[in-house]
Amino acid sequence: MDDSGEQVSTKSFGARWWITDRCGRVVVAQFPNPAIAVWLFSLVVGWTGLLDGKREDTLELVGSGALVVWALDELVRGSSPLRRLLGAVVLGFQTIRLFG
Repeated sequence: MDDSGEQVSTKSFGARWWITDRCGRVVVAQFPNPAIAVWLFSLVVGWTGLLDGKREDTLELVGSGALVVWALDELVRGSSPLRRLLGAVVLGFQTIRLFG
């Protein structure tokens, strides 16, 4: 309590705060959700060189779209501040890459 009798929050914004969820569990990485799986698949197929021309461009756009969906999901529903920040950074980079 402070001098006025008000309850003062003692919440710390240290390193642990960045990687824990609201229940105090450490959450840095989780099993990939479908959007990340689509992005990873498009990345791997793109590296193989199996596609060319318009198909490769389409695959790249699908992968970028999946990454945007993942970033928005993390930004809105990320389980820790670090994941929400990562979602914002990835969304910013993808926006610049796609429209810049």
